[in-house]
Amino acid sequence: MFMHIGLQVQERMTRQIADFINDALMPKGVAVVVEALHLCTMMRGVKKQNARMTTSAVHGAFRKNMATRQEFLDNISRGSEPMRF
Repeated sequence: MFMHIGLQVQERMTRQIADFINDALMPKGVAVVVEALHLCTMMRGVKKQNARMTTSAVHGAFRKNMATRQEFLDNISRGSEPMRF
């Protein structure tokens, strides 16, 4: 999905998604990672192409257990591919 959002909006959205899942499902743990390209950093100021910003939010087992959190992060990093439009 492509949407134009600022980094602060992305951070808030990531927390809200994690909070919603946690409240609705009451799982043992929730981990949410959002990666986005920010046109504002690509077009203005730093003019950095492919300026990806990654935000995350964790609850429960992912917050309490570092091994669980690291396993999750290792798994999602293996599957990442370049974003294409």
